[in-house]
Amino acid sequence: MPMNVILLERVPKLGQMGDVVKVKPGYARNFLLPQKKALRAIKDNITYFESQRKTLEAQNLERRQEAEAVGAKMSDLKVILIRQASEALQLYGSVSSRDIADAAAAAGVKIERGQVELDKPIKNLGAHKIKVHLHPEVAVDITAVVARSPDEAEFLAKGGTLVAETERAQLEAAEAARRAAEQATALFEAKPAEGEAAEAPAATAEEASDKK
Repeated sequence: MPMNVILLERVPKLGQMGDVVKVKPGYARNFLLPQKKALRAIKDNITYFESQRKTLEAQNLERRQEAEAVGAKMSDLKVILIRQASEALQLYGSVSSRDIADAAAAAGVKIERGQVELDKPIKNLGAHKIKVHLHPEVAVDITAVVARSPDEAEFLAKGGTLVAETERAQLEAAEAARRAAEQATALFEAKPAEGEAAEAPAATAEEASDKK
C-alpha cells in the first residue's frame, strides 16, 4: 500500500515543501526518509513540521541562494575525461556519474555523484551536456568532454566534432563520387561547344565566297 509522507523540501516530480504525497513504501524507506527529504505523514510529524515551517523555509532559502551563487560559477564548466575508444568512437567501457563528479573535483568543483543527473552511462566520445542538481530548486548544465587525448579534448571543447573512421570513409567515397560526376558533366557540356567552334570558320569562308 502507498505511504503518505510530508515533504521537507522540493522533490522533482513529487511536490513542494510541505506537500503531503503518496509514495511507494520502498521509495520512502530507501530514499526520502533516510535522506531527510520527508517524514511519515502522521499527526505528530505534521504538527512538528508546521511548528518548524518558517525555520525550514529560511534554511531552504539560504541553501538555495548559496547554490545559485555556486551555479553561476559553474555555468561554463567543462570537465575532461580521457578514455580509450574504438575507431567508431565507442568507449572501451563507460563514463558514470561518479566519474563526472571526480572529474569536477579535479577541476576544483566539489559535487556529489548523486547530484549528477545521468540517465545512463556515457559510452561514446564527444562533448556531453550534463545537468547537475546543486539544490532541489537549482540545477546547472556542465559539459563532460570525453576524449582520447588532451588535444582531442581541446578540439571538442572548442566545438569540434569527431567523425568515426567508418563514417569518414563513407563521406570521402561520397565526395569522390560527387567530384567524378561533376567532371563528367563538365566534359559532356564542353563537347558541343567545341563542335560549334569548329563550324564557325567554315561559315566565315562561305560568307567570303559570297562576297566575291
